[in-house]
Amino acid sequence: MQFVTSRSEALDKLNKYIENDISNYNTKRNFDFGVNNRKNVSCLSPYITHRLITEYETAKMVLKKHPFQKVDKYIQEIFWRIYWKGWLELRPKVWSDFIEDLKSIEEDEIYLKAIKGETEIECFNDWVKELKEYNYLHNHTRMLFASIWIFTLGLPWQKGAEFFMKYLFDGDAASNTLSWRWVAGIQTKGKNYLAQSWNISKFTNNKYKNIKLNETASPIQDKRDYGISPIQINKTDQKNEHLIVFDNEMHVESFDLKKYKKISFFLMDNEIRSIKLDSKVLEFKRKIITSQLNKDEFESEILEEKGFKNIIEKTKNFDVVYPSIGENFSFLKKVIKKNNLNINFITREEDEFCWKFSNKGYFNFKTNIPIILSTFKLN
Repeated sequence: MQFVTSRSEALDKLNKYIENDISNYNTKRNFDFGVNNRKNVSCLSPYITHRLITEYETAKMVLKKHPFQKVDKYIQEIFWRIYWKGWLELRPKVWSDFIEDLKSIEEDEIYLKAIKGETEIECFNDWVKELKEYNYLHNHTRMLFASIWIFTLGLPWQKGAEFFMKYLFDGDAASNTLSWRWVAGIQTKGKNYLAQSWNISKFTNNKYKNIKLNETASPIQDKRDYGISPIQINKTDQKNEHLIVFDNEMHVESFDLKKYKKISFFLMDNEIRSIKLDSKVLEFKRKIITSQLNKDEFESEILEEKGFKNIIEKTKNFDVVYPSIGENFSFLKKVIKKNNLNINFITREEDEFCWKFSNKGYFNFKTNIPIILSTFKLN
């Protein structure tokens, strides 16, 4: 299983999936047939996470070829990502508390064996090795993995979420963190997700059988309650000549770029990250950014920390494509405060429209998908 790193290649994969395989999604999406047989899912998440292709254009391309009723599950899955982002935007302290929690959790022997794939659970060990080798896991498998991690191995969900973020090509602050919270039973309080032997056997096509799991565990308890905070993004009519783009907003062509003399793509290295990424993940990000450089439409460069510092020594005013709550925004907030920067954020109209529906559960958001599709002419 190989992942491409350019927008044109990602669009080609999307087109082929729409033409040949999307019809299997509704009935076969929960089956993990192994790394050599992924036609029942799109495997587009690494490109959507970095917005090499966006959720909205993906939905539009799918609905151009298929009626909503035939691909409703796939469209809903695409919008889950937007819902999670909006949910975290409205409750940013969930992310900062998660990062803070990691600092005080000790790494015991059970944890060390788990991350090496040396437990007594065969499927779990195989998934650890698959994650490290391919930097990807099937979505249903991720849920099963997280449940085993939390309820059978008894490990903190935060360390599991960190482990996924380290190795996944599609690691996303909102989707990853909130999915682990959901499995643990603290996202929807009192409702946890328990992996069961029959479930793993069925959805791995009987590859694994008679797995000894804790199938009766109670949800994790977390008394912290997170109220909704208004989304405050500094946006003004002021337009600067320099645009900064982070690695999770790569499709800059969807913005008006005519006014910019220069576009800088910023890649955070591990020295300034709270969660250190696998070298293959950093290289994947670098290749994606490189594929966006030297286009005729704009002058561009790739930046790392030193280059970023050089820029802010010369100017305090520039535009930034809003990177959403997560590592990139946390870094940016510190830099803004330390250097008294005047940043004008550029946002996607679709995001801001969708995020207001993330104030409640996904069912409420899902009922508004037809409105979203109609408003932005995606269907």
